[in-house]
Amino acid sequence: MSTDVEHSEEDRPRIPVALSSASVYPLSVHDAFSVAQDLGYDGVEVMVTNNATSQNPDALIQLSHRYDQQIVSIHAPTLLLTQQVWGPAWNKIEMSCQMAREVGCNTVVVHPPFRWQSNYAENFAAGVREIAAMYQVHIAVENMYPWRVRGREALAYLPHWDPMGQDYDDVTWDFSHAATAGANSLEAIRALGSKLRHVHLTDGSGSGKDEHLIPGYGTQHCAEALQYLASNGFEGTVVAEISTRKAKAAGEREEWLAETLRFARQHLGAPLVGAFEI
Repeated sequence: MSTDVEHSEEDRPRIPVALSSASVYPLSVHDAFSVAQDLGYDGVEVMVTNNATSQNPDALIQLSHRYDQQIVSIHAPTLLLTQQVWGPAWNKIEMSCQMAREVGCNTVVVHPPFRWQSNYAENFAAGVREIAAMYQVHIAVENMYPWRVRGREALAYLPHWDPMGQDYDDVTWDFSHAATAGANSLEAIRALGSKLRHVHLTDGSGSGKDEHLIPGYGTQHCAEALQYLASNGFEGTVVAEISTRKAKAAGEREEWLAETLRFARQHLGAPLVGAFEI
């Protein structure tokens, strides 16, 4: 991603907007593909979980064809709740990369190691780079946030929850995690430059909780950040990853996801304005 050349609106390639399967939780991966098609998303990011379909490349390819939705990325099972999926940490990464190749995408999202995974964490950046080269994919390490216990920060991740300054080739930026960490997403995206491979579009209020709000409902300057990406040759994918678990009324989940898609398309197609000009 260039940081100094502004492209004209006519010359800019269209940045795809995909839907994370996490955005329909507790519904299934099948539902994610269906909703993505209904609302007009450009594809789906599959989060690998305990759900059998999320772990099965053949089943995912069938869903991709059935709903005419490209699989844009695989989110490796590196969350705290998926520690039992696909065994040891490096195996999780390799199996995710292998599945990415099988389903036809080239981006794998991973979280940084937990502190107690000391052997894995010690050579994490080098190991990620080696596996990415082996499978010819981009392994994009996601920004996380500090855990706080009784008001004090607990060191939960190694080498750090913040990818800024780490030796990663590719990064995923999540707006909700940034809000939880007290970070400024617009500044971070500008600083990451060409290392930014992938974006999880959501928002957060800075309450200390990982909220995954609809973009524009929090503090993270989501509109300006998308405008910046659109004007600076971003070559990755923007993936909607909002929480819809509290959706109650019929169609409410779809309304929230449709609003997120409209927000993304509007601001990815808009020029930079005011104080956020380059």
